[in-house]
Amino acid sequence: MLVADKNMKEAVCDAPNSQESGERGLALLKYLVIGVLFGIVFVKAEIISWFRIQEMFRFDSFHMYGVIGSAIVTGIISIQLIKRLKIKSIAGEEINIPNKEFRKGQIIGGFIFGLGWAITGACPGPLFAQIGSGFTVIIITMLSAIAGTWVYGKFSDKLPN
Repeated sequence: MLVADKNMKEAVCDAPNSQESGERGLALLKYLVIGVLFGIVFVKAEIISWFRIQEMFRFDSFHMYGVIGSAIVTGIISIQLIKRLKIKSIAGEEINIPNKEFRKGQIIGGFIFGLGWAITGACPGPLFAQIGSGFTVIIITMLSAIAGTWVYGKFSDKLPN
């Protein structure tokens, strides 16, 4: 969530990335490697398949629901382990996960997100894997996602957040 300070011209994020050590050069390579591996998993699991996504929205197949459900369970378990065991980041810094407040804008945003997902057959996760697999038409979807993010950032103070 962005908080506007009356004395500042720009908005300040109330949940900034608090990583103290900066990473440069080859230190960033690990993110590229993890991203490529993640993309390979997406391709092999058929998560980037437009047909699999359409099957999900037509309730014709359990495949995507199983993938999404297992990701949710994995996320819940991971967050609980991080909080309860006070696990630190790779850099040894404390991980602080603030509690989130529910807002009606999340329902509206989720509906718009799901509608775009159903129409394009792509959500932000698989976009790059789809492009990397040769589905270059997804570049339009990626540019639309970037434009939507920019529009939200520009008008978020006027929207039901």
